[in-house]
Amino acid sequence: MKESQHTAVCERTERKDERVRLRNIKTGEVGVTFGCTTEGQTIQVELEGGGLDSWDPADCEEVS
Repeated sequence: MKESQHTAVCERTERKDERVRLRNIKTGEVGVTFGCTTEGQTIQVELEGGGLDSWDPADCEEVS
């Protein structure tokens, strides 16, 4: 995802408490956001199976 999309997803997640659904384009995994880190530039996601992971925004796309 582009930087502007990453910023928008983090705004929605952090400020509006919205859980944004993302797909990792490298692994095919799908999860919903629960946080963003500014230091590591990652997005924290809860996977469909209940696990947690951190993804690089460049590896993500928003899904419906």
